[in-house]
Amino acid sequence: MPRPPLPPFTEDSAREKVRLAEDGWNSRDPAKVALAYTQGSRWRNRAEFPVGRAEIEAFLTRKWARELDYRLIKELWAFAGNRIAVRYAYEYRDDSGNWFRAYGNENWQFDAEGLMEERHASINEHPIRAQERKFHWPLGRRPDDHPDLSDLGL
Repeated sequence: MPRPPLPPFTEDSAREKVRLAEDGWNSRDPAKVALAYTQGSRWRNRAEFPVGRAEIEAFLTRKWARELDYRLIKELWAFAGNRIAVRYAYEYRDDSGNWFRAYGNENWQFDAEGLMEERHASINEHPIRAQERKFHWPLGRRPDDHPDLSDLGL
């Protein structure tokens, strides 16, 4: 089933694709998010290399069981043809109440139906104090009027 917007991407359609991905991840619904990827999608995520929707869904289930109160912002970095590069940051707490902010870059490649067939992520994170948090919206989709990464100086 097609997953618009479809490649080749324009700046507007690439920005839309990035926001749709952000919204999906902020839903923290592994089954829903996995549908944005091809059946054989290949990932590189730190030291894990999931392949296919089932492994992606299992990965996301583990991730969001550990990363509580997860909130993510993605920002378009570059695009060409069927590829998009993004930078992102997310905040979460662990089950002991410790807060973290992670920063990363992703390179995405899409098939003709708009499904992601490759995702290469590079991620760094560090502990933050609760007072240092910058992502303060109710769990779920980031409000349209919330500052993006550039506006937050991240």
